[in-house]
Amino acid sequence: MKFGVYPAYIGGRDVTGDDPRHVHTVTARFLIEDTFAGLRLKQDLDSGAVDPATAGDAVVGACVVADEEVAARALEAAARAAGEWRRVPLARRLEIGRRIGERLLEHREPLVEILVAEGTPRSAAEGMLTGIPFTSWSRETLEWCGEQLEFRRSDGEREMILRRVPDGVVCINPPQNAATVNALNGLAALIAGNTVVVRAPRGVALSCMYAMREVVAPVLEEMGAPAGTVNAYCGAPALETWLASEHVDDVLYFGGSKKGMEFEADAIAAGKKPVLELAGNDCCVVWHDADLDAAVETIAQFFLNSGQICNVPNQVVAHPAIADELLERLTAVTREIRPGFPDDPSVVLTPVLGVDWFYGCLGEALSRGATLVHGGRRLEVDGTPSETGFFVEPSIVRVEGLKDARSLSVVRDETFFPLLPVIVPEPGASDEELLEEVLAFVNSNAYGLRNSVWTQDGPTADRFLDGVTNAGNLKINDSHSGFLPFLPNQGGPGLTGGAFGEASHPMLRTTRLQAVSILRPAADKEPTS
Repeated sequence: MKFGVYPAYIGGRDVTGDDPRHVHTVTARFLIEDTFAGLRLKQDLDSGAVDPATAGDAVVGACVVADEEVAARALEAAARAAGEWRRVPLARRLEIGRRIGERLLEHREPLVEILVAEGTPRSAAEGMLTGIPFTSWSRETLEWCGEQLEFRRSDGEREMILRRVPDGVVCINPPQNAATVNALNGLAALIAGNTVVVRAPRGVALSCMYAMREVVAPVLEEMGAPAGTVNAYCGAPALETWLASEHVDDVLYFGGSKKGMEFEADAIAAGKKPVLELAGNDCCVVWHDADLDAAVETIAQFFLNSGQICNVPNQVVAHPAIADELLERLTAVTREIRPGFPDDPSVVLTPVLGVDWFYGCLGEALSRGATLVHGGRRLEVDGTPSETGFFVEPSIVRVEGLKDARSLSVVRDETFFPLLPVIVPEPGASDEELLEEVLAFVNSNAYGLRNSVWTQDGPTADRFLDGVTNAGNLKINDSHSGFLPFLPNQGGPGLTGGAFGEASHPMLRTTRLQAVSILRPAADKEPTS
């Protein structure tokens, strides 16, 4: 196997448990080429019926599945290390963060290869593993978060400190569709002085465990961090166990909004802090004076991973004056997007599991007056239309009018398939009136991950800057989905992050503000008798 076998990493040691079972990573290419043979091979490998050494290039690695005892030991190890780790000076922890960022870039290529084997298109994997070191581990991010973690000033003899103290033990439950990048983003909580437990999802455990074992753990060991600062294992969901554990303080939860909101209530009832990274249903507004080439380029990001990423532009509002031209240009670009194997650098589409959901949303939209501009078919990996293809053709529907647009599921809800609604407001209103209507529409979105706008007019841009309130990220004439140093890539209010959701740097979200005053008498002051 190319990348070997990764057991659990707990308390600074590899742990396999008493009766180790394994999950093997069979390449997505093999599964797409011959699905039944691929699934049978994986089943036989996981059961031990086939020796991985005889499986050839189809299998690239494996992870040991942690049982309940191993998962409990991870929490205990994190709790034991918490007191010592939080006393490590902030400057030292920030240096560890910088080294993790550097090590991530050094391991970028093997991580890309594993993500591709797991089914992430190469183009998306390369973008993610360039972006995460920027958003979570860059010098700019660490410097700014470091300033927020501790600020000091003096007032005569009194020293005053505003600092953020770590919550304690933070558990990370990354999602199946982007486990490794979200685990790495959440792992920044350790820089604040928290110890961390990461549960790698069984379906995509290899990339996550590789990152923890080959990137993060060696840096911590080299820098003398206490054993148990970071613990990671592959296993079944452990949310109920975490909520019941005396050792757990925070849980970073990634998932859909409905279950996420239910989990938030359960966590609060259990006395835990939930940090939610839920769904996104982002809006991209294209004004009449926009650079249409740039706008189309950013809108096409929606089709990355077949729309199965939360931070892509899920809906477009197009000014009536340019709507026809925008759709014409967008359709031309969309026609060039083809299925393929994830190791092909030109491929952005991935197989879609929710095909019935896709056709349900499309059918509702068309029955209610929307127009299918492009797409709507299932495709085989070679692009051939098929009733049974794993891929869905990139699809665009035109929706007339803002008033009733949110009554359509394709606009109202986060979708996880490549069906993009382009909403064209009713013509006739002045630009000033229309701008207010569009701002109200954007702010009426129940989700709040990110919004973007394209306009070359400064006052219009400023009005969006002042008026858009429901987004953790706001992009103006910039890539909707792009990663940037210093700016967090995640977080937001509403169905994206709950009542307390905001743009999220985990090293700040997993802390609490504390005020300290210290009165230090002058050194030459005579002691009283």
